[in-house]
Amino acid sequence: MEISEYFPIWNRLTEAERTMLTEHSFIKQIPAGTVIRDGHSDCMGLLLLRSGQLRAYIASEEGREITLYRLLERDICLFSASCMFRSLQFDLSVAAEKDSEVWVIPLDVYQSLTESSVAVANYTNELMGSRFSEVMWLIEQIMWKSLDKRLAAFLLEESGLENSTVLKCTHEQIASHLGTAREVVTRLLRYFRSEGLVRLSRGSIEIVDEKGIMRLAE
Repeated sequence: MEISEYFPIWNRLTEAERTMLTEHSFIKQIPAGTVIRDGHSDCMGLLLLRSGQLRAYIASEEGREITLYRLLERDICLFSASCMFRSLQFDLSVAAEKDSEVWVIPLDVYQSLTESSVAVANYTNELMGSRFSEVMWLIEQIMWKSLDKRLAAFLLEESGLENSTVLKCTHEQIASHLGTAREVVTRLLRYFRSEGLVRLSRGSIEIVDEKGIMRLAE
């Protein structure tokens, strides 16, 4: 498929802008586990996800991580080109959770598009606002929701993404998503198991009472 089928506002670009985007963008394969952007590392340009799944997160000096949001097919990773936005002063990392394929839109190309196209500039602002809203939602969850509720919500989110009640993820991976310690996740999952909500095995978690998990998450 061509980038024209994935770029959200393709129909609002001029012919010259479409040509610029088509001629300068390129496909990049990203294996699962690859860190695409590590904190304050160099910008690689805008990423448009063709397939796979990316994770945007921040990490503390001690190495503890917390997921800000996920990126799925057709999503744009704006912060892979964060050096374009001089007012952004935080270090955000991006990694591939699954084998992924992206279009890379070089930084100078996207900057040129935002300067020449009101549609692209407006879309960029909308995307920034959307990501900011996701981060604010996360802050609210951390401040006002207990960790057991956040864990239940995470399990439901994972189940939806994988379209399965059997989740192939470790306690360490879950802790990185939630910004907590592995021991805390293990303790809570054992509690969930004692309540008949999940079944635990090495490297996987099976949701056995989805309605119970949903009640807890709410």
